[in-house]
Amino acid sequence: MNYQKICKDCLKNLNPRTLDVIERRFGLKGGEKETLEAIGLSHGVTRERVRQIESEGISKIKPQLGKNQELFNDFQKVLSRFGGLKKEEELLEILGGRRLKNQIYFLLSNLTGFERYQEDSNFYSFWSNQKDSFIKAKKAIESTIGRLEKENKTFSFTDLLGSQELAEDVFSSYIGISKKIQKNPEGQFGLRNWIEINPKGVKDRAYLVFKREGKPIHFTDLALMIEKLPFPGPKKVQTATVHNELIKDPRFVLVGRGLYALSEWGYEPGVIKDIIAKILKDSKRPLTKEEVLKKVLEQRFVKESTVVLNLQDRTYFNKDAEGNYFIVKEA
Repeated sequence: MNYQKICKDCLKNLNPRTLDVIERRFGLKGGEKETLEAIGLSHGVTRERVRQIESEGISKIKPQLGKNQELFNDFQKVLSRFGGLKKEEELLEILGGRRLKNQIYFLLSNLTGFERYQEDSNFYSFWSNQKDSFIKAKKAIESTIGRLEKENKTFSFTDLLGSQELAEDVFSSYIGISKKIQKNPEGQFGLRNWIEINPKGVKDRAYLVFKREGKPIHFTDLALMIEKLPFPGPKKVQTATVHNELIKDPRFVLVGRGLYALSEWGYEPGVIKDIIAKILKDSKRPLTKEEVLKKVLEQRFVKESTVVLNLQDRTYFNKDAEGNYFIVKEA
């Protein structure tokens, strides 16, 4: 369908000033949409007078567009395929591509039967041709958010769709208007404030790498792994920056020389002496050297001799008559 010709035909009977106002308000000549004030300044009239001129022009355009049943059917068919609503920028792209987005917006705005919902804190702006479509969309969105919150993990689109009794295009359109549900560069869906969806800074990106690798990583290797993540971010990550960020964040624990792990994996913070002290305190009984070594080496990647050397600090640790170690005072 020739949308440009339809626009041109419905504008041809307007007087020059009204035509100029309409074209500039909707950006029909390829430029940006202009404000009432900007147009008023160029015509030497108030913004209210521009609004009146625009309103008068629209009142002449709408009846003419209303007679174009083919145009109405075309828009109806597209929106119905998506369950009666579609995110504005996506709908304009589908109907008019990049070149004719303003023309499509103009036609939708002045064709009876299509309603525009303004963007707010929870939803992107979208267009609808069915009164109950937004109710259905909110139900699907709330259900999806509930599942994401309950299971606390990302899902592929197919997995999310599996719990809905909706067609693929419809479900995609419904969750597409939500600001709370977002897709990351890997095609996984989650909540917008999740690290897996929108990591912020080196620390969050480092956390993602650890979660994927599932094992301790040296900070020099970690810097290279962060650079390879598909998320937006700096192309080059300095190893010193990574080291400094990890030290300050309680999510990460230094478990060896330059080797870090996640605290959520059960690694305790502190130096070797702190680890030994906690082990002895938690044991509720004296432990043999071998028992202490085993437990410390589960927490730290160090030599046995390092652990033994710390055990010999009589300020903190001592041995009973059987040669087992107990804590004198906490490190």
